[in-house]
Formats: sequence, C-alpha cells, structure tokens
Amino acid sequence: MEPAILLPAASYEFATVQKVRGEGPAEEASDQLAAEEPLEIRLGYAVAGGGRAHRTLSVTMRTPGQDEELAAGFLLTEGIIQGKADLLGVRPCPDVQKPEEAGNVVRAELAAHVSVDFQGLERHFYTSSSCGVCGKTSIDAIQTTSCPVLPAQGPHLAYATVHQLPARLRAAQAGFEQTGGQHAAALFSPDGELLLLREDVGRHNALDKLIGAALLQDWLPLHNHVLLVSGRASFELVQKAAAAGLGILAAVGPPAAWRCRPPSGSA
Repeated sequence: MEPAILLPAASYEFATVQKVRGEGPAEEASDQLAAEEPLEIRLGYAVAGGGRAHRTLSVTMRTPGQDEELAAGFLLTEGIIQGKADLLGVRPCPDVQKPEEAGNVVRAELAAHVSVDFQGLERHFYTSSSCGVCGKTSIDAIQTTSCPVLPAQGPHLAYATVHQLPARLRAAQAGFEQTGGQHAAALFSPDGELLLLREDVGRHNALDKLIGAALLQDWLPLHNHVLLVSGRASFELVQKAAAAGLGILAAVGPPAAWRCRPPSGSA
C-alpha cells in the first residue's frame, strides 16, 4: 500500500504574481499554482442487439491527474456502479474533437449487465470543483440512490490516534505543500497508518479520486479503514464515504448541523 503519491506534473503550473510583504511594496515573483481543468466523463454501455453506445455523463472542474480514479469513484458514489465488477475499465478518450479536449476526456466502460437510467440521473453535465452538490437539479437528487450496510462493530480508534491523524495527513500533502490550493482525502488504518492519499482543488474530487483508487485496487467495501478529509465534513462527503462502506469519517473542520442528521426514513 502506498503512503502518498508524487505530485503529477499536470496538477500544477507556474505563474508570475505580485507578492506583498507587510507594508509593501509589491514584488514580482514566480509562484506554483494548483491547476484546474474541465474533465468530461463519458460512459460506454451495452444496448439491445449486442452493441455498445457512448454518452457524456458529467463535466467536472478538477486538478488533472488520477482522472481514471476520479471517474471510477464518481460512478460509485453516484450509485451508477456498485463495485469493481460493474466496470470494465476507464481510459483516456482518444476520439476528441477539439485540441483543448486532449487529456480532458475519459471513457468509463460499463459491464454488459449494468443498466443506466439516464433519465433518472438528476445531474447537470457541469459540476464546479468547489461543490459537487451544486450540479444537482432537485433537493431529492442530493440523496444518492444506494449505500452499502455499514459495519455494526468497529473499527475502533483510540482518542490519541484521532488527534495524530491531521498532522500525518498534512505531512503527506505534496500538492498543498507546493501550491497551497488543494484539498486532501486520505485512508488510514485503525492504528493510524496512512494507506492512501489523493488531492484536488475540489474536496469532493479528492474523495472521488481516493475512493476510485480503492475501488480499482479492489479494496471496497472500506469497512476497516478510516477516512480523514482536510476541510469540513460536508453533506456530500458524508454520502460518498458511506457509499464506499466507510464507518468512520474524520475531518479537520466541523460539520454543519444538516450533516449530523440521519437520512429521512432511517431508524
């Protein structure tokens, strides 16, 4: 298992900025900034008669890198797939029409047994990097369609371990260290070992990348893992964590009240 990842070259870029220290004056300097580009996720799926069709599912603003993981995690947390067996593979799409689309389009091929209710997918094709919920077209659509049964027993963490997790996360955030502009999501063992970490300008993208990486490595469900996110525990992050089977979600920032309510209809 990998403790962290190197910062992909496409995930940052250099820019000339004006820096002001104290009362000034402003000084021109080169700075390293987090990259943000649109990623189009296309679906390949089986149709009647034995053929296959392709269709755009969503466009999200993300930091380039681990795009296959991002797409896989997005499909799982949106309830389109339930596990690795539903996914034949994810790869960059070669047949793009515009130069700017190169490297910014991926195609996820679904297994033949997976049916997709496109009419029921209540999501616009554009999602901002700052908020994955903002693409939803209704309040009902905010609640995802399915969630695995979470473990009734464990995992259990010592208080001291919980307090150590943020420092371990921060020490492994290569993207944040170099740009100051990326969120992080990380998986830990119950004894506090860092197992996997992903970063992105969008907190929901960082978590989708993390869950997608775990999915492609056949780790799901993540019953015996602990999730830590670098920001607050937003509603969507809670849902994504539950979709991956995570029983423990820790966050550097506090949740809002809505995040602490049980879903409607639950016991």
